[in-house]
Amino acid sequence: MKKIAVVVYPYFSLQEITTLTSCLKIWFGKDIDYLGSELYIYKSEEGFQVIPTKAFKEVDLDDYSCVILSGIINPLPALYDNQLINFLSRLKNREILIASISSSPLLLAKAGLLSEVKFTAGIFMQMLDVFSFIKKENFIHQPVVKDKNIITAIGFAFREFAQLVLNELGLDVGESFMFPVTKEYTEDELTFYWENDDYQEFLNELKEYQN
Repeated sequence: MKKIAVVVYPYFSLQEITTLTSCLKIWFGKDIDYLGSELYIYKSEEGFQVIPTKAFKEVDLDDYSCVILSGIINPLPALYDNQLINFLSRLKNREILIASISSSPLLLAKAGLLSEVKFTAGIFMQMLDVFSFIKKENFIHQPVVKDKNIITAIGFAFREFAQLVLNELGLDVGESFMFPVTKEYTEDELTFYWENDDYQEFLNELKEYQN
């Protein structure tokens, strides 16, 4: 079974992708590798410290069905990381789903992946003038855009982004995925029980801690 890759770089946003990664791991049991230029600590924009599980030079792209890129509060360190851009350029013309949210489409554009792809991004419009590698005519002012094998989104649409990525991977999450609470619940609706096998597994694990 192919794995999922999450690319990490300085100041990446956990918040924008954890709805997606949590569902991939917890709901569907997908293996996730965290990839970076080097195996050192990257600090997210929230201050979490993350060490990649693999460096780009170790990666065999045939192992992956999807590559995920989060937004970046300051995109410049990543944008001028040649190892990162070279890695992303290897994704061109491959049958791998690419999921990029907020400002991270800048990285795809610099790697040459958006030259013939419609996309959106959470960026300031002046960047379209500053960076010649961005094709202005391909920019779509929508929360989420899918073109070919690339899904892009603005940061506030992280739920819709996650839902579309999951659906494109053939994972059914229903039509009300992660919608806000819009009703009053009864006590029965908010009372939860394990299945017998799951409950027994918990009791067996509990014994290990109690002994």
